[in-house]
Formats: sequence, C-alpha cells, structure tokens
Amino acid sequence: MRRPRPRTLLVLAVCLALLGTTVYAGVRWAQAWKGSVTLLANWSGTEREQFEENVIRPFEDEYRIDVVYQGSSALSQVLAADIAAGNPPDVAVLPGPGELLSYAVDGRLHPLDGLFDRRHYDGIWAPEVTVPGSGGHTYWLPVKTGLKSMVWYAGDRPTARSAAGPERWCLGMESGATSGWPGTDWVEDILLQQAGPRVYADWANGRLPWTDPAVRKAWATWGEMAGAGGSRAEEALTAGFGADCAPGRLEHQGSFRAGHWQRAGGDYVHFADVVPDAGPRAGAWEVSGDLAALLNPTPEAEQLIRYLADPGTALPQHTANKAAAPDGGRGGTADEIGRILRGGTGGTRCWDASDVMPRATRDAFHQAVLRYLVEPESLDELLTELDDLEDADSVSTGPELPVCGGG
Repeated sequence: MRRPRPRTLLVLAVCLALLGTTVYAGVRWAQAWKGSVTLLANWSGTEREQFEENVIRPFEDEYRIDVVYQGSSALSQVLAADIAAGNPPDVAVLPGPGELLSYAVDGRLHPLDGLFDRRHYDGIWAPEVTVPGSGGHTYWLPVKTGLKSMVWYAGDRPTARSAAGPERWCLGMESGATSGWPGTDWVEDILLQQAGPRVYADWANGRLPWTDPAVRKAWATWGEMAGAGGSRAEEALTAGFGADCAPGRLEHQGSFRAGHWQRAGGDYVHFADVVPDAGPRAGAWEVSGDLAALLNPTPEAEQLIRYLADPGTALPQHTANKAAAPDGGRGGTADEIGRILRGGTGGTRCWDASDVMPRATRDAFHQAVLRYLVEPESLDELLTELDDLEDADSVSTGPELPVCGGG
C-alpha cells in the first residue's frame, strides 16, 4: 500500500482540526446562550454605545441571555406598528408614562409586580396604577431619568431682568421626528413656575383646558422670551436642540447638557429664578425619564427587568433607584442632580407634562409650538384646537397619573 505523503497528512490534520473547532464552537454556543430578549428603545450614537457597554454586555455575560437591541428615533411609530402586526418587542423603553398608560389600559403591558422592590423608587417613578378590569399594578420601571427646569449659563449669574428678551436665549427646536419638544418644555416649565404644581398636574392630566388663562399666559410668556414672530424665532426652527450656544447666551435645557456647560466653565440656576411672574409655589422641578415596560413576559425578559432594577447595575445617568450609589459617586453637579431626582432634597418634582399626555395630544403640542413661533397671533386658535383634540383623545374612564410628587 502506498503511504500518504507528509503534505497530504498535514492537510488532513488541518481539516480535522478545523472541523473539531467548528463543532466545539457550535456546541459551546448552544450550551452557553440560554435564550434571547428583544429590546426597543430610542437611544442611538454614543448613548446607545454606552448603554450596550455598561448594561447590555454585563447582563449577557452574567446570564448568557442574548439582548437583541432595536433603536429608533421614531420610537412611538415603530412600537405601534409592531403591536399592530402582532410582533411587539419583549421589553420597550419609552420616554414618559403617558403612552405606556394607554398600552396598560389596552392590556398590552404585563405587570412588573414581584420583579423589583417599588420601595426603592418614589411614587412618580414607579407608581401603582389601577386600570379598568384589573387591580393596582406597577407597569413600568425607570431606566434613566433627567432633571429639567435648569437654565445654563457661563459668566454672570442670570436674573429675571438680565434674562429678559430673546437676544439672551439659545433656542433650537429641531429633533427629527420629535421636533418641537424643546418648546413644549418651555411652556410647561413656565406654567409650573407661574401657577404651581397643582394647576400644572390638572393640566397634564386633562382636567384643565388649554384655553385656561393660566395656560394661555404661559404660552404668551414664552412667546415674549423667545421672540415669537421674529427672525430669531425662525432661526430656532432649523437649529438643533443640542447646538452649541454663542458666548453670553442662556439655555433652558435639561441635565443631559451638564457636561457641555461644565466644560465651558458654566453652571445652572433654577428656571424659577428668571421666569417672569413666578408664583408663590415656584421652585418645583420638571423631570423626565425613560421607562422600561414588559410586553412579552418571557423568563428572559423578566430577568432583564430584574437586572435593570438591581441597585448595582450601571444604568445611564441618572438613576432614580434610591438604593443605588449616587450616580457612581462622581460628585459635584452630577450628585446634586441625582439627589434632586431621587427626592433627597425634599423638593417637588413633576413629570414633563407632554410625556404624561396621550400620544396624539403630545404630538399636536409639538407641532403647535412650532407654528406659534412663526405665527404668535394664532395662539387662541391653536389652544382651541388642542382642547378639541384632547377631548377626542382622552379616555374618560382611564386612570390618572401621579404627575407631581415630593415637597
């Protein structure tokens, strides 16, 4: 018999080694991964990268559950389409409770009872909600929270007098599918500081009409501060919400801008310090949050909820979990913002009102502020249209949300 040549033996050995490696890798993969969970959120770019690195990868390494992340700036539209098609994600992270409440009322959300300790969160972040035909349950968990009612500046500390007039303000309204939200923040915050938390909560929950004098005054005040109808207002329509501000300008923006302004040597004051006609109950903080909800209660999805609620999980700043370390112990402004969000300062916090409203009303609010900047004379017409839409969009038998808490 002719012996195989050494080269033939070498090739055969390599092939067998490769085959063995492939089989081993396939067996190892099949044994290592214990399932998967789909997650829908609106984080992209650096924000998504940080979430994947600090949250998703450690979760996958610890539990061997593959997280299939889907990010979209048109989050509401994508989720609605997925639900209509009968293929919702296992877990969705939405900004604010308003849209989630409508899904809970429709029976689309599954309770998170028993998956985390509600005592670690103030009531506005993880409330017990009673929907028709069901007892009280918790349907969402805060993953990331933000502080608003902040006016950023560099240089002299602003006052109501020095902040008057549109020439002092940096304003950008463009934000893709959600353009207009910076303007809604202005109107909401002005109403909160002028009329107080109770009036604000009634308006956010649909009990106070848009045509109420207090609401109209808030719009008119913003129009004066932003220069509605002028060239500066028109420029704001195409400027991005995160665009850099010219020296000496003020910016009414949330805690996500802290790093930018601190690098510029800046600081912040409460919006109540500069808004005209601040009322006796001024000083409440407007807040925002990205909330995780369960649409498909698989064991893998429930494990992800538990992980997101674990005080040791390195969530994106800032966490509302009072059992967690204060934002990683970064100190300074970061810890100060975290204490306010978690209620450590005793102040009143109120949800961003547009994030409490039904989706159709919220979207119309976004569009209305854009139109108002160009046509301030149309204010009464806009407010009447918003009233009509809210009447048609409201669910009269549905539960109300706890808009404000603390204080």
